Amino acid sequence: MLLGVPKETKYKETRVALTPDVVKELIKKGYEIIIEKDAGILSYIKDEDYINAGAKIGDKASVYQADVVLKVNPPQPEEVASMKKGAVLISFMWALTNPALVEACQKAGISAFSMDAIPRISRAQKMDALSSQANLAGYKAVILAADYLGKILPMMTTAAGTIKPAKVVIFGAGVAGLQAIATAKRLGAIVEVSDIRPETKEQVESLGGKFIEVKGDDSIKIEGGYVKNVSEEFLKKQQELVAKHVQEADIVITTALVPGKKAPLLVTEQMVKSMRNGSVIVDMAVDQGGNVAGSKLNEVIKTENGVTIIGESNLPALLPMNASQLYAKNIQAFLLHLSDNNGFKWELEEEITKGSLIVHQGNIVHPALLNK
Repeated sequence: MLLGVPKETKYKETRVALTPDVVKELIKKGYEIIIEKDAGILSYIKDEDYINAGAKIGDKASVYQADVVLKVNPPQPEEVASMKKGAVLISFMWALTNPALVEACQKAGISAFSMDAIPRISRAQKMDALSSQANLAGYKAVILAADYLGKILPMMTTAAGTIKPAKVVIFGAGVAGLQAIATAKRLGAIVEVSDIRPETKEQVESLGGKFIEVKGDDSIKIEGGYVKNVSEEFLKKQQELVAKHVQEADIVITTALVPGKKAPLLVTEQMVKSMRNGSVIVDMAVDQGGNVAGSKLNEVIKTENGVTIIGESNLPALLPMNASQLYAKNIQAFLLHLSDNNGFKWELEEEITKGSLIVHQGNIVHPALLNK
């Protein structure tokens, strides 16, 4: 079975779907691999590194003629159209909000698995690319904020006096939020955390963070660890409670996403105006509409009252060596679960397959799309 890895074309993308160490392991299992020329260059991987691992280097057209195309970002519809009938695509797809891609997969008569749809169950942890990338994003968000902040994070006692520790407020204690808590604490900051799921309190406190408790209501729906629904009334209640914490913060990091929907607004314009001159906000949800009033996609802006708002859409891509390494391992585990070198098993009722398979041989099969 021939695996093809194209060069990513999305703006600011530096990652690649396979790294040489994973290429070597897959070739040992009997797979053949073709990599587009310079596909790994932004992850500091040369073509000769892939050749030494046993892969071939080719052009985009030959890569898209592989039996399986492995990507990070969703391909463009015209790229899908160049795949051969019966081939398989594995990438992030965000199928609920990307109907043009789903339609292109149908027209091309291919099968498509979405890395963002892999069920979050214990035996799928090695395949969980959302978590591996969010982990890195949470770390980088703190480092980025610290870089823009005009002060240090830890308390420091000097002959000239004592410097107070910085205060960091984090919205959301998912994978990205927990890593942000751990990183900010390691750097010596005081960390406060807001999350609408009460079960996250213990995790937050185990990392040394202070949990800002908002009493939940019936509007909150949680499925598979994700918040699926929350009312405007509850969001308003949350905003009122955390407003004072935000006002006193040096750094605010927001991580809240709702799958298939616009990100909820957590930090209002009024809250931004209440913050001190020189404070910093990182909106990690900017790519899905943003958690912060005034944040702009892929821009760093400074408000009239001197607050820096960072709207970086692809934080893992700022750490391409680790991000590609972890994503490639996720792909490897997923591919070996779904197939061997002779082909795919197509166990359509198996939980991981059923949860991640969007289109099968040109037909939509994912329950979330069939029920739309």
